[in-house]
Amino acid sequence: MRVFRFYLEGFKGMTWGKTLWLIILVKLFILFFILKLFFFPNYLKKFGNESEKEQYVSEELIQRAIKP
Repeated sequence: MRVFRFYLEGFKGMTWGKTLWLIILVKLFILFFILKLFFFPNYLKKFGNESEKEQYVSEELIQRAIKP
C-alpha cells in the first residue's frame, strides 16, 4: 500500500508529466482503436462457426507460406 501511495503522490506532483501521459494515452487510443476500425477489417466475421474460421485461417496460412 505504501508503494501505491508513493506513486500516487509522485503523479500528483507532476507538472509536465500529466500532459505527456495524456498525449501518450490519446496516441495509444488512436493507434489501437481508430486505426483498427479502418485498416484491419475482421475477416472472420463472415463465417458462422468455429470450424469454418479454423479452415479459413489454416488455408490462408498455408497459401501465404508457400508463396515466395
